Amino acid sequence: MHRFKDLEIWKSSRKFCSEIYSVTSDFPDAERFGLVNQLRRASVSIPSNIAEGCSRSSNKDFSRFLEIAIGSIFEIETQLLISFDLGYIDQMKLDELCLNLDKIVKMTSKFKSTLI
Repeated sequence: MHRFKDLEIWKSSRKFCSEIYSVTSDFPDAERFGLVNQLRRASVSIPSNIAEGCSRSSNKDFSRFLEIAIGSIFEIETQLLISFDLGYIDQMKLDELCLNLDKIVKMTSKFKSTLI
């Protein structure tokens, strides 16, 4: 069993979650139950799934939760691209957020490969 608070992937994804909350606070009110809600829920699910996976007794189970976290990352990337298309975020912010997501995916994938 791993201590999730010690994992860099958990720390990074938790920080990223805060970034998403900050960015989406500037979205139009009409998106409160649309993209804002979707982005926030997906961003919360990344560190949450990492933490939940840590509680599992086998590496195989933990690995499955890491897969779910990676799925949420790709969901967020899609939603960020849609947010850009709609003019809610600019190219610089999109690039910054996607770069952070890419780092989290790489870290998570690398960590996942050590579990097998």
